[in-house]
Amino acid sequence: MAAKEESPTIPKRRQELLKWNGWGYKDSKFMINKNGQVEFTGQRYKLSGMTMPAMIDWMSQTMGITLDHKSPAQPDLTAADIPNAIRNEAFLQDLKKAGIDFSDDCQDRLFRAHGHTLHEMFMLREGCFERIPDLVVWPMCNGCCEKIVTLATKHNVVLIPFGGGTSVSGALECPINEKRMIVSVDTSQMNKILWIDPNNLTVHCESGIIGQDLERQLAEKGYCTGHEPDSMEFSSLGGWVATRASGMKKNVYGNIEDLVVHVKTVTPRGVMEKSCQVPRISAGPDIHHFIMGSEGTLGLITEVTLKIRPMPECKKYGSIVFPNFENGVKCLREVARQRCAPASIRLMDNEQFQFGHALKPEASSIFTSFVDGIKKLYITKIKGFDPHKLSVATLLFEGTKEEVEASEKRVYDIAAKFGGIAGGEDNGQRGYMLTFVIAYLRDLGFEYYVVGESFETSVPWDRVLDLCRNVKDRLQRECKERGVQYPPLSTCRVTQTYDTGACVYFYFAYNYRGLSNPVQTYEDIETCAREEILANGGSISHHHGVGKIRKRWLERTVSKTGVGMMKAVKEYIDPKNIFGSGNLVGDAEGDRHMTASHHSNTVMQSKL
Repeated sequence: MAAKEESPTIPKRRQELLKWNGWGYKDSKFMINKNGQVEFTGQRYKLSGMTMPAMIDWMSQTMGITLDHKSPAQPDLTAADIPNAIRNEAFLQDLKKAGIDFSDDCQDRLFRAHGHTLHEMFMLREGCFERIPDLVVWPMCNGCCEKIVTLATKHNVVLIPFGGGTSVSGALECPINEKRMIVSVDTSQMNKILWIDPNNLTVHCESGIIGQDLERQLAEKGYCTGHEPDSMEFSSLGGWVATRASGMKKNVYGNIEDLVVHVKTVTPRGVMEKSCQVPRISAGPDIHHFIMGSEGTLGLITEVTLKIRPMPECKKYGSIVFPNFENGVKCLREVARQRCAPASIRLMDNEQFQFGHALKPEASSIFTSFVDGIKKLYITKIKGFDPHKLSVATLLFEGTKEEVEASEKRVYDIAAKFGGIAGGEDNGQRGYMLTFVIAYLRDLGFEYYVVGESFETSVPWDRVLDLCRNVKDRLQRECKERGVQYPPLSTCRVTQTYDTGACVYFYFAYNYRGLSNPVQTYEDIETCAREEILANGGSISHHHGVGKIRKRWLERTVSKTGVGMMKAVKEYIDPKNIFGSGNLVGDAEGDRHMTASHHSNTVMQSKL
């Protein structure tokens, strides 16, 4: 079944629609309106156009933020602010002959020079990068990619694949000591669904298609992949494969490694793919697993076949309120043990509950406000839950009507054994939808001297509570020792569950007024938090990947022999280091990330 061609949501010139120095769409942001309330602008989200009356007080009481102290971003960067491009004239001439579209426009180059780590965003607001891509190319198909890789190998040019630009591992940053020409290979024009196979329930796509376009086009045919990472509006299929991505509904649909049937990758040694598209094959180590998680170091992922399913007949949200986080974790563990988890079940600690409550929009009617008051009265007065200890889980059920009803009953029955009570469908839906706007909040924080980021890990069930408690305590302690003058935000949630453990997300932010080096301070503290995670049995990453910022822990995680094996594969497939981003085990200068951070701190010190 052929799919009709559609224009992608994100245009070729990304700057026409997206912010150049922040998250997401230009027309969508949190701001302080003329009435002194937080408002979310635009019309794209359920929260758009709404005000959050409690947010200002929460910002002040939790982190010491005052509206009198603002830190505006620098104006748009121009060509004069951006490093000059290194040009390989022979490569450029051959690229023209091949008919491949390219640009050396300063904004095109800058947009593809970074992902969305704290120091990358801070650099855009306060300074500039020392090294950015010298050229951007837009292949239209697998054949174009083969030409690009062949020419890069011939002329010794570095290639850095670019999908949706949502990386939070420093993977897209250019090694500052790289003297060769660096080319960003933007796959956004490779955005087609090539075919849908309703008999085998598979879809074959070009790798540049972004998540929201893939799911929308499949839905028009009655199908879905069910893969919904938090970044699905902007992240690409190729990026999911390259980072071993995970989605919010993985309990039903699986992680990306569970969905992939076939991958085509163009490497300096040639095209790598299997000869058949079968559900399983015993033919030595799975070559797909060399590519999944390779983070752009081995080649260009050009085409992917995924499993699909018919659209679920029924979708229903829910929420459960627990007396404390400990009971919530025990409930999620039992749900996982009985293998009855809904499509999504996520548990937030009390600090995150308070944060989410502050983001609640103004009540649309007196009746809504009255009902909310009754719910609060029931939970806190009648059930006796302490509002400063309670924990909330948000749920999403998908399937047939009968499957959803049966799953609801089973999950709520288990929750009751741990003191959990139903919190309502509206709270579940609001919690799920907040996922897509939460990233916009960091830009508001920047405006008022707040730096922050999320980081995640995976951990066995018997270590979840200890890890959460110890990491949050470590964050608080490190802030105090480093002279952070205001209480930091240190919060966590359990986002994905497995038979043997869970994924835990941490949100960490602080008011940096009075600090001369906020980014370096943040990174030092997060490094301590990662050490605490490892000491408590956690991993270096559940799905964000390694990139450059977590390379230091890779050998400890997979062993010296494991790193040696990765290097051997890299050496064979890419002996000239054409895909020389420096991610994972690449040969690029290892301290690049800290050097760039030091540069941003210098900029910040001069500003203060």
